[in-house]
Amino acid sequence: MTTEIRNTIQSDIDGLKEVLDSSELFPSEYLDEMISDYFNNPDTEEIWFTNISYGKIIGFGYCTPEKLTQGTYNLLAIAVKKEFQGKGEGRKMMDYIEHLLSAKGHRILIVETSSDSQYKLTRKFYDQLGYRKEATIRDFWKEGEDKVIYWKKLR
Repeated sequence: MTTEIRNTIQSDIDGLKEVLDSSELFPSEYLDEMISDYFNNPDTEEIWFTNISYGKIIGFGYCTPEKLTQGTYNLLAIAVKKEFQGKGEGRKMMDYIEHLLSAKGHRILIVETSSDSQYKLTRKFYDQLGYRKEATIRDFWKEGEDKVIYWKKLR
């Protein structure tokens, strides 16, 4: 499969919304506000990247620095269209962001997910990529659904 992962551009927005609607990561109507700083602030440290396969947008990621830290980033969103999930595209995107951050001198990447059973494969994915389960915040998302935080040293 021919894949290109690159910085997100304005014309990607409709494709990113299709990814969101397919993956059900979060409602696509949130995207315009979330990505506005990336497009409108030349000093932003946010990173948005798009995964394109055979000319079609199939995934994206969003990463931002953790305030008051040195070289720590948090991957706040990563999504792949349903029909491309389980085919290695998420792994390619994680390799992309890890290498990009490391090349810029950043040290740590944090990812967060849910303890809910529907995220079992997500947690396994991060385990397989060498992320360490660092913390659990009980009842974070709602009663009985914890936030699970993973950590990886990049360099």
